[in-house]
Amino acid sequence: MPALRQALAAALLAYAPAAMAQDQPPRELPARSLPVPGTVSPQMQKIIGMPLRTGWNTPPTTPEEWRKLAEAGAAATRQGLPGLRDRLKVDVEPGEMGGVKVFRVTPKEIKPENRNRLLIHIHGGCYVLNPGEAGLPEAILMAGLGGYPVVSIDYRMPPDAYFPAALDDVVAVWKAALRERDAKTMAVFGSSAGGALTLEMVLKAKAEGLPLPAAIAPGTPMSDATGAGDSFRTNALVDNVLVAVDGFCHAATVFYANGHDLADPLISPVYGDVRGFPPTILTSGTRDLLLSNTVRMHRALRNAGVEASLQVFEAQAHAYYNRDDTAPETREVFGEIAGFFDKHLAR
Repeated sequence: MPALRQALAAALLAYAPAAMAQDQPPRELPARSLPVPGTVSPQMQKIIGMPLRTGWNTPPTTPEEWRKLAEAGAAATRQGLPGLRDRLKVDVEPGEMGGVKVFRVTPKEIKPENRNRLLIHIHGGCYVLNPGEAGLPEAILMAGLGGYPVVSIDYRMPPDAYFPAALDDVVAVWKAALRERDAKTMAVFGSSAGGALTLEMVLKAKAEGLPLPAAIAPGTPMSDATGAGDSFRTNALVDNVLVAVDGFCHAATVFYANGHDLADPLISPVYGDVRGFPPTILTSGTRDLLLSNTVRMHRALRNAGVEASLQVFEAQAHAYYNRDDTAPETREVFGEIAGFFDKHLAR
């Protein structure tokens, strides 16, 4: 525990100039223990009780180390995909759109109202993880639980390509989709870096005068990469996925940005002009390190006059809803998003 406290103190100090009011003293809190709450499902309790992410405060330091880490994580994720596809009754087929690699994820039974609709998925992973099929779990969950056909984008990532390559790929797929169908029949969704890229894509499309999606669903988006936001402190060492403000995911984002200003709205979309955005549903949890990122993005949208819904789930840390397809909370999250899309997409 002393080592963790020391790491946390260092993380907080690293971001103090950018994210803390310097004329107000910090509030000192006593050491405390957080029990796994009984207010969530047994499946969610199991995830909450897991230890902190291995290596959260010792990220790779070379491009090759980042590549090896991504490959190792992808190999582990791929092992669970056949079972997930079978349980949720979806088919996956590789393809290409706009010169970008994609996967078409199709339910064996598409809901009748969704036959002329399409969802575009942007996977998470702090801009560096989940290459190839490893980026598919969330797309499979949405296709299987929501009954929508989904295209999941296998965007370029470091060390092969840096900012703005991922965004360029997402915009290229959106342009290709627009050549095939009406924007009013499409929505875009994704979590973490995928949530940020969803917002960034809309900013970019708006700037280029492109038709916008009928709706979007950024889940726990990395909407502010500068380290601002209260939950970076209040949920430090509580979120067992991202863990702390100066941890693995920040290092990955810096690696992706490759020297670019982290406050650029195309990396931190909370600072962008979101007027005219499509209806948006955002998702987070009470233990999520990015709860403030999600809440602040919601307020930015609402202040710009955008229809925006915010769902915050009990005790969930970062993107827990993508972890276990048998958890009732997972089905509730995707049920809410699917219903939101159904309300806003043309048939």
